[in-house]
Amino acid sequence: MNLSPLFSRHTRQALGLATVSAALLLTACAMPGTVAEPAQSVSLLEPVNGAAEPTTFKVRFGVKGMAVAPAGEIVANSGHNHLLINQMPVKAGVSVPFDEQHKHFGAGQTEAMITLPPGQYKLTSQFANGAHQSYGAPMSASVQVTVK
Repeated sequence: MNLSPLFSRHTRQALGLATVSAALLLTACAMPGTVAEPAQSVSLLEPVNGAAEPTTFKVRFGVKGMAVAPAGEIVANSGHNHLLINQMPVKAGVSVPFDEQHKHFGAGQTEAMITLPPGQYKLTSQFANGAHQSYGAPMSASVQVTVK
């Protein structure tokens, strides 16, 4: 289509550049190896990173792309939440320990009230299967909080 009668030379050049830019963007989005949001992830919705909290506060877990289910049966693409206190994510396939630094929410809870003494904490949400076997670092998320 001849756009000469409708638009000036500069407008035609700008339209051409916009078309090329859009095509390149679409191509980059479809290319293998480009960064995309993971289909499965976890997050800590509460508290937020950097929050100052009282000694008892709410923890709320977010899970995307996986079903939250009680511990017990191992079902593909499902599991339950754990809260790690000042701990690194648990390696994939390793069972989450049962101690004060690894709180289990095996009934399928997505939120809970926890109590911690005053101090600085790294809280990590760790998702694991029905047998408490971790899905690893990709299914973990951490925030820093101060308990007053």
